[in-house]
Amino acid sequence: MSKNNVLVYCELSEKNTIADISLELCTKGRQLATQLNCKLQAAVLGSSVKAAAESLYPYGVDEVFVADDKRLSPYRTLPHFDVLSKLIENQEPQIVLFGASSVGRDLAPRIASYLRCGLTADCTSLEIGSHEDVKTKKTYDNILLQIRPAFGGNIIATIVCPETRPQMATVREGVMKKEILDAGYKGTIIPVDIDASLDKADKAVEILSREIEEQKIDIKGAQIIVAGGYGMGSKENFELLHKFAHLIGGSVGATRAAVDAGFAEGERQIGQTGVTVRPKLYIACGISGAVQHRAGMEQSAKIISINTDPDAPINAIADYTIIGDEMTVIPQFMACYKNNLK
Repeated sequence: MSKNNVLVYCELSEKNTIADISLELCTKGRQLATQLNCKLQAAVLGSSVKAAAESLYPYGVDEVFVADDKRLSPYRTLPHFDVLSKLIENQEPQIVLFGASSVGRDLAPRIASYLRCGLTADCTSLEIGSHEDVKTKKTYDNILLQIRPAFGGNIIATIVCPETRPQMATVREGVMKKEILDAGYKGTIIPVDIDASLDKADKAVEILSREIEEQKIDIKGAQIIVAGGYGMGSKENFELLHKFAHLIGGSVGATRAAVDAGFAEGERQIGQTGVTVRPKLYIACGISGAVQHRAGMEQSAKIISINTDPDAPINAIADYTIIGDEMTVIPQFMACYKNNLK
């Protein structure tokens, strides 16, 4: 069996379907594998996951390693670590990708420590390229360039792991596009033998009960987002954004400063420490546009900035900029929209 492929660890949702972050990684993994002229592989660990595994084919996955065992569902650290670490040791992929989710952030560092390889967390971009060591003058070709914000988002760093394999990274949800390569694409399912050591790992933690509460606020897939910053001034002023968003069929987002001030719920936070969104229309109200916030929304199709400061950084990436007070401009927007509906 061929080695040095690209492997994506696929998470499962509560409905036993592949999580969106994993589908995004498969889309990016397909691009990387094509550049490297190798296979794209995926690993699905859980119970009764054949249908979920087969749903990966349209994203260009060539081989899906399936570990199907009731002890692997729901997710627990040790059973998944036990199975996945042995799979990676056996397959020797050159690249392994995880979502920067609670599961990925728990599992990936353990795998990296066990395999004694590098790991870059919270990447916002992945590319294949070359790197020259400034000390040894040695050049490394076709390695993974792992790109992420650093120093509080003040710089964008490119990190490489040229000497160790696999090259591992966790990737933020929403920064990669989820795109079907070919609806008729066919891959292969490869069953994974569940090693007897899983029995030992299984006994470390026992789940007595699970209480699952549905997420009430989810703006990741919104096509229109009206986002407010600290410049909105108060939680009461944020109510205007909710009315505006409701009128135009959108959702309300917020900056970290606005969330910290209590203007909006934490689930609405967009940016480096919040969610990443890519709506068709993003209306930024009272947002200065710090790099940490831009990292979570700059891939929006159209950006409208409403701000009293003509020199606000958000204006540099906005398609349209309106200089004025948000509490005056937004009601005018709403009035015009209502008139056009008549």
